[in-house]
Amino acid sequence: MSDSSSGKAPATTTTGLARLLPSIEAASSAASSTSHSSAIKSCCAAVYGSELVALFLPDGYHPGGSDLTRRLADLVGVGRGARVLDVGSGAGTTALLLAEERGAEVVGVDLGEAQVSRARAAAERRGLSHLVRFEVGDAEGLPFPDESFDVVISECAFCTFPSKDVASREFARVLRPSGRVGLSDIWLEPERLDDELRGLAGWVACVADARPVAELCRILEAAGLEVTRAERHDQALAATIGKVQAAIRALKIIDLPILRGLNFGRGLHLANRAATLVDDGDAGYVLVAARRCP
Repeated sequence: MSDSSSGKAPATTTTGLARLLPSIEAASSAASSTSHSSAIKSCCAAVYGSELVALFLPDGYHPGGSDLTRRLADLVGVGRGARVLDVGSGAGTTALLLAEERGAEVVGVDLGEAQVSRARAAAERRGLSHLVRFEVGDAEGLPFPDESFDVVISECAFCTFPSKDVASREFARVLRPSGRVGLSDIWLEPERLDDELRGLAGWVACVADARPVAELCRILEAAGLEVTRAERHDQALAATIGKVQAAIRALKIIDLPILRGLNFGRGLHLANRAATLVDDGDAGYVLVAARRCP
């Protein structure tokens, strides 16, 4: 996940990330109001561009994995020859699936240069470069002409965009008439979020600016998109958090040198807080389908 037009995101090695994570919250406190959005975007891109994240989420970053990607593709009618934009494309998992299984022509955009490089390499390895390409780009200023795509998809990334209304207008702008938008994203009742998850660490964890389902729909509709379906899949998020909790415990025991700068106790505490939100019915995962109004 990633997103920004404010400059290049740093390529972060595993060791670099170990130094970065303990200072995430300090960076949040130090960011001025004018730079806060850029700090969020750059930090999210750096963290999700690190190979270290795969240790905590070995099965992929999206709750529900490929099964929910396929369900989202069904909801927005991705088929052979469809021109699809994947916003926040990360390492290319969604884009490659849509090309390989649906025969779609996909463009993926992501802020993280490391993620884009990995996605391009994966497309080459799988023989899909004729159907998929990846670019560094910003959801809040998509580098494409008006009415360029049949479908815009964004999986587990919308919650990290600081200006969701701007991103939604960009989705609508690049869609052809009657084009469709498909989002999969974390939803959350914000008044239930405690202070420790409101900072930059919460943004990286995809909860600091997650919105209720009804508000997500209103944001899309204000951009000229008609919401046609919203499906909750809260258990998918609970399962993902469970995997993160298990990975934190296992990696703490292994004690790899590259991980010694990480605060595992703090990470497990935050994961436990997120799990409680889901268990209490205050957070979950949702698929939203919409179409551009005529």
